[in-house]
Amino acid sequence: MQRKSFEGMQCAIARSLERVGEWWSMLILRDAFYGITRFDEFQQSLGIAPNMLSRRLSGLVESGLLVRRPYQDRPVRYEYVLTPAGEDFRPVLITLLAWGNRHFAPEGVSSHLTDVRTGQAVEPVLVDAHTGEQISRARHVLHAGPAASEGMRARIELSRQRRERRGDDKSSSN
Repeated sequence: MQRKSFEGMQCAIARSLERVGEWWSMLILRDAFYGITRFDEFQQSLGIAPNMLSRRLSGLVESGLLVRRPYQDRPVRYEYVLTPAGEDFRPVLITLLAWGNRHFAPEGVSSHLTDVRTGQAVEPVLVDAHTGEQISRARHVLHAGPAASEGMRARIELSRQRRERRGDDKSSSN
């Protein structure tokens, strides 16, 4: 079955999913953050078929999240290294890890983020880089950007109306 492409959607979430939404892709990126770079290391870690791994690695290279570079001349062998765009995906994986630990780890936490100086477990949160304030549903809302389509504007307007009806839009009283 051919899956639907999100490439043409005017939505940053949909376009991001186009690049990393397939589960093997996210697990490959996870392993790249662990320092895995070589095809055989990815294959051993993931237990994925070579043809599928090759397709996923090629897709991540094509999407600009990994770069393929030679590490051996005879025979030529390649490693896969995170690009700056790939490095920028780290907070997404950390947030997914924390969410999974909170909701889907009945046997207990198998890994968590720690502070290297203190050794203490940390709880990742999303904050506004300008104010340092934690992002919250009560205080922060989506707004249409200059390039927003009519469909995007309609979804955001519907969301605004529903917040207003519930009374949790603090800005509606101004």
